[in-house]
Amino acid sequence: MAHSALTPVFVGLRTGLHLLFIALTLLVVIRAVLVPAPSGPLVIALAAIVLVTYGLGAVLARSGRGRRPGLGRMPALVWLAVLTLEWVLLLWVTPDAAYLVFPLFFLQLHLLGRRWGSAAIVASTLVVIVVLGLHGEFTVGGVVGPLVGAGVALLIGLGYQALAREAEQREALMRELLATRGQLAATEHESGVLAERARLAREIHDTVAQGLSSIQMLLHAAERADPGRPGAEYIRLARETAAANLVDARRFIRELTPPELDEQGLGGALRRLAESQWAAQGLEVRVQVSDTVALPMHLQTALLRIAQGAIANVIQHAHATTATIALLADADGLSFTVTDDGVGFDPAAAADAPAGSSDSFGLQATRERVQQLGGSLDIDAAPGRGTRLAVTISPLAAS
Repeated sequence: MAHSALTPVFVGLRTGLHLLFIALTLLVVIRAVLVPAPSGPLVIALAAIVLVTYGLGAVLARSGRGRRPGLGRMPALVWLAVLTLEWVLLLWVTPDAAYLVFPLFFLQLHLLGRRWGSAAIVASTLVVIVVLGLHGEFTVGGVVGPLVGAGVALLIGLGYQALAREAEQREALMRELLATRGQLAATEHESGVLAERARLAREIHDTVAQGLSSIQMLLHAAERADPGRPGAEYIRLARETAAANLVDARRFIRELTPPELDEQGLGGALRRLAESQWAAQGLEVRVQVSDTVALPMHLQTALLRIAQGAIANVIQHAHATTATIALLADADGLSFTVTDDGVGFDPAAAADAPAGSSDSFGLQATRERVQQLGGSLDIDAAPGRGTRLAVTISPLAAS
């Protein structure tokens, strides 16, 4: 059992059971020594065998604790059968061994379960009553004593099992609460990141983008007012620089603000892009993403950006007619692929491209996104046979 607040209680009960069994067995040995009888040596020998068998089982149970459920159950049942048989032989030799039936009740109930354990307790009680009657005569104490002991053992044993079940349920509830708290913290963190990204997008739009737009309009007006004046070329260059910076600012805004992922999530957003933007540029994009796949918002946004970058490269360089975007999520993790039937390229040559080139930047940006997700990126491409971009993310990173 996993450690919990009730673990000391269970350890104390188990230790008490061990001490009780050892003490009662030693009592049988002491009685055999103090009350000489022809069967005395046999009683001592059988009691020693019982102690050794019990100690061996306790040691094996302690060393096997923490393994997977069900491991060692058959050896435990064999051990219980051997111990019970040795106890019956000892009881047949001396009636003092009847005391050992009380701790034996708990072992039977623990190892055999509620139904078969209760049946074993009843059978052991009957054995004690019969053997005590054969040793002497059937008395009220010889009948009522074992019956009372069996009843007390059943109550204590069943109460112990109920307590153990309740402890397991509480442990499961605590684990569920801790997992829920972790999920809530992750959700709050994700919401905070998205809110900050949206705030930055608004700030850039309201300040830098609006300022660049105003500068561009003013420079354009100045250029039209007197196109032949000295310095008009510098005004035109300034206007073009402001226009280029405005395009960059708007691109930053688009990067910070993901498009609306509707009720259909990532699949719906990709299909919407395929039917409108990508189809208008002459590329047929097949989206194989199930609408039932539930992914965190940050992961959906990242995969959407990866797909947009990959399809942009396909449109600009691959000369492809069709492309396929597929998402597979299972217990082994998440696989996101973008394939096309274009002319392909040499990944090694693209990796060696200058740092400022658009191709090098696009691949590097994709790799950085995948690394932030804790995944791996594989590009399978060669000139003349198309390209396959595969993103693999582990189950823990995808959750």
